[in-house]
Amino acid sequence: MTNPPTRNPVNRWNAEGGYRQILVIAFPLILSTGSWSLQHFVDRMFLAWYSPESLAASTPAGILNYTVMSLFIGTAGYVSTFVAQYHGAGRPERIGPSVWQGIYISAIGAITMALLIPLAGPAFRLIGHAPEIQRQETVYFSILCLGAFPAVACAALGGFFSGRGETWPVMWASLLATVVNIVLDYLLIFGVWIFPEMGIAGAAIATNLSMVAALAAYCALIARESHDPRFRIIRGWRLDPALFSRIIRFGLPNGVQFFLDMAGFTVFLLIVGRLGTAALAATNIALNINTLAFMPMIGLGMTVSILVGQHLGRNDAPLAVRCVGSGFHLTMLYMGTIALFYVLTPGLFLAPFGLYSQPGAYDEIRGLAEVLLRFVALYSLFDALTIVFASAIKGAGDSRFVMYMVSGLSLGLLIIPSYVALEVFGAGILAGWTIATVYVSVLGVAFYLRFRSGKWKTMRVIEHPGRQPPAPPPQPLAPKA
Repeated sequence: MTNPPTRNPVNRWNAEGGYRQILVIAFPLILSTGSWSLQHFVDRMFLAWYSPESLAASTPAGILNYTVMSLFIGTAGYVSTFVAQYHGAGRPERIGPSVWQGIYISAIGAITMALLIPLAGPAFRLIGHAPEIQRQETVYFSILCLGAFPAVACAALGGFFSGRGETWPVMWASLLATVVNIVLDYLLIFGVWIFPEMGIAGAAIATNLSMVAALAAYCALIARESHDPRFRIIRGWRLDPALFSRIIRFGLPNGVQFFLDMAGFTVFLLIVGRLGTAALAATNIALNINTLAFMPMIGLGMTVSILVGQHLGRNDAPLAVRCVGSGFHLTMLYMGTIALFYVLTPGLFLAPFGLYSQPGAYDEIRGLAEVLLRFVALYSLFDALTIVFASAIKGAGDSRFVMYMVSGLSLGLLIIPSYVALEVFGAGILAGWTIATVYVSVLGVAFYLRFRSGKWKTMRVIEHPGRQPPAPPPQPLAPKA
């Protein structure tokens, strides 16, 4: 049966690859990524109530930690693309082994992050923030490093569900983690009930324990017996050198792209931090408000990537194109609306940060953050291009282009210009944010042009069925931990 024309919005709503199909899959992922942004927003809000120094220290240290960890999260999380293409190709027996390779990547990431803990103090002293901020940055970074394994493993295990379009389990695990994090944040930062007052250290411990809760939820859902006969999710636990190498080949560029993208903004934050506590705190607030609105659309980007992978697994590139178009329309509608709110009602977003701050301590920060939200409003529209079109080509396997583009533009349009403008010429924070806005805008246009080139349509991450290695005989169940 021929699909109805999709230029008409009503037809596009109901057609395969239309708005309805996108939203059905995306809705749990939007709630999932939205819950993570809510978690970080509340975390920073509590720290703003606790002290300006804690707020100023939390974002540079947190982003630096996530920057390094994103190398492993991006690599292990790319398992979802393998799951999507194997699912689309009708080869479910390869899904379980793919997920297990992501778990092994998680173990490598955990060891690497633990080795970085002794370097935290010297690194933050080298950056040159105020002494009290340095101390809190070191504490926050070090504790977060101890939570690397559950954070990375959740990215791999989530791919088992999301890659097949079964996105509700991802949402429930994320919501559980968010509730655990917010409750423990309040108890451990301020010292409520029987819990000690730990400030920024309590915030880091709460984050780690929330990831443990999410990991436990994923394990419980995956361990159901109905999953193993079809997907070999338990019997496929052995290291598969060929599959592991293939995931590294396509997934590592995805991880490097995550790393470089985060690294660019981390260096930007560290440079801005040298302008003073007010400039750093205002930048932290603006970025966290942006994250609150931006992160739900990551869920929509994940949906686009999943559907592109599934349809290419079935060798149906035209339907993949339609899914991308539907995702882009929805993302632009959302981001455009949020951008208007940033400009017209900035106080709506800024008010929570000053509720319980020290008298007069928030006034300068608030005024500066209100100006920065106008920059956020502008680049949010170009961020929509990145969310959708980068996700689309990565769902096909074009992860190297994304890596090269992010690395080149991050260095050439963000890091070097920011350093020259702020450190060499002594320009202010507005110059820095102008540079960041140009970087985000050019990045979005670059991914759009790559998508339009169509090269992604012939790419695949899974091996050709004719060259697929023979399935190994059933293995005994993995021993329980």
